[in-house]
Amino acid sequence: MTSSANHPAFEMERIKQEIADSFDEELEMEIDESRLETMFQDLADHPEQEQIDRRLYFRELFRLQHELVRLQDWVQTQKLKVLVIFEGRDSAGKGGVIKRVTQRLNPRVCRVVALPAPNERERTQWYFQRYVAHLPAAGEIVLFDRSWYNRAGVERVMGFCTDEEVEEFFRSVPEFERMLVRSGIILLKYWFSITDEEQQFRFSMRIHDPLKQWKLSPMDVESRRRWEDYTVAKEAMLEHTHIPEAPWWVVEAVDKKRARLNCIAHLLSQIPYGEVTREPVILPARVRHDDYIRHPVPPEMYVPAIY
Repeated sequence: MTSSANHPAFEMERIKQEIADSFDEELEMEIDESRLETMFQDLADHPEQEQIDRRLYFRELFRLQHELVRLQDWVQTQKLKVLVIFEGRDSAGKGGVIKRVTQRLNPRVCRVVALPAPNERERTQWYFQRYVAHLPAAGEIVLFDRSWYNRAGVERVMGFCTDEEVEEFFRSVPEFERMLVRSGIILLKYWFSITDEEQQFRFSMRIHDPLKQWKLSPMDVESRRRWEDYTVAKEAMLEHTHIPEAPWWVVEAVDKKRARLNCIAHLLSQIPYGEVTREPVILPARVRHDDYIRHPVPPEMYVPAIY
């Protein structure tokens, strides 16, 4: 008698379930964002924006994530070194894009660097020193969720550095980044741009949502008051550090979904990659031993089956 577990129809249903499960993380994030927007719609006068069709968004996101896997394989086999910098105002959507980039990639190949404020020792080092330790080796993709450009932004606006240190930073960055590119690093820099009104809306959503309040630090709240100071700092940063070897790319990020798709598509377009030929994988027959006896697990060791 044939077991139902070995029936082709059963196997196909299992495959469909596995594919659906692999999409659940993205769907859960999307549901969470929709919940937040619905919850907040009565709390603020926020203009309606034309949203990209949900089906188109998911179809394109999954297609682009498939291409990211191909890119990852190419980077690994060709021993490329890829560094992507994500900058922008607080709540501009950098984290959301980074999540979608890394979602289906190997964390041993693609990793995220999000450094905290420098400690006492690091403040006495060469400014770029603590970032250098995180640069990609051959076969790696490194995503910087904020970077050395903290000096041109939050440090400058909040008075954590002197005007002389900012000027030295602007002199050093082009040389530093040219050196990285000459060493073989593929360097991409993205600035996520949102409007004054959109940041106000996103901050307000976080304030009223207990699941998101942790995202608002006192520094974030203060940055809201200093919107114009950050604008001046951003303009100076782009003027001094937009160089041919490592240009800035501005992502219009008021619409989060379009921003994610546009950024990922652009990233893929900046690194020529091809198909990696792989040897077919054949699962070997499992070795069985006549003298092996599987011992039962004590019931008290199991996690309670609440669901």
